[in-house]
Amino acid sequence: MAKERKFKELGKSKTKQNYDNPDPAILEVFPSPFDKKSENPNSVVGTIHIEAPEFTTVCPITGQPDFATIVIDYQPDKLCVESKSLKLYLGAFRQFPEFHEGSVNRIANDLVNCLKPVSLTVEGRFTPRGGIPFWPKAVYTRPGK
Repeated sequence: MAKERKFKELGKSKTKQNYDNPDPAILEVFPSPFDKKSENPNSVVGTIHIEAPEFTTVCPITGQPDFATIVIDYQPDKLCVESKSLKLYLGAFRQFPEFHEGSVNRIANDLVNCLKPVSLTVEGRFTPRGGIPFWPKAVYTRPGK
């Protein structure tokens, strides 16, 4: 990767964490190393698998914390998400009141809007509440693919 690219948070010794506003503007991207189609039409297709095991949010009704592993799988086109910005974005859900399904859908939509991937899946593997585990999944495939 070229050194001229400057990330806002990566490399900072101190980062201010936001815990209640999952703003997609937090997400930063870099050129996908898998996007070599113009150089080599026979290039391999790359996929990226991310697991964030310390995701938390709060129930919008009770205010009780909910814990999950967020699993993201995507096939990038031109862009990849920078990992520290993703960590900060996911951390911003900590005090944000939203149901499991809403959080997973928001994460998927924000990543699709940011990355314009070929495909993307976000799954929230939430710990059981009331004895029932919820694992909502949002799936995106670019139209025409």
